[in-house]
Amino acid sequence: MNNSKNSIVYLRFLNLIQAIRQIPTFPEMDPVEERLLNLLAAGWHVGKNISVLEAMGLSSEISATTAHRRLKTLVKKGMIALDIDKIDSRVKYVVPTELATKYFTSMGQALERAQQSE
Repeated sequence: MNNSKNSIVYLRFLNLIQAIRQIPTFPEMDPVEERLLNLLAAGWHVGKNISVLEAMGLSSEISATTAHRRLKTLVKKGMIALDIDKIDSRVKYVVPTELATKYFTSMGQALERAQQSE
């Protein structure tokens, strides 16, 4: 394997996120839940309100039915919450919880640590 600086940083990052996944503070997520949460985070980062219906269509790789099921499990795991629209009570928005914010912070810190030279 090529030991370029970028590959070493990436491998360090993978090791660090694996350690974060083992921390009992955060619920265990399957790859689909993690992918969906990351897609949601990208939208939240730019200030987008994401409805459940929009969340179900965020990825062409995840069927709407699977996405809906995973949204439910992410709610149960405390990673997301659903806020009802103030005008139309039929519309629910997916919002991050404090636990999700801590999770994203931990992931960001892992990336920073991976980039630091030894």
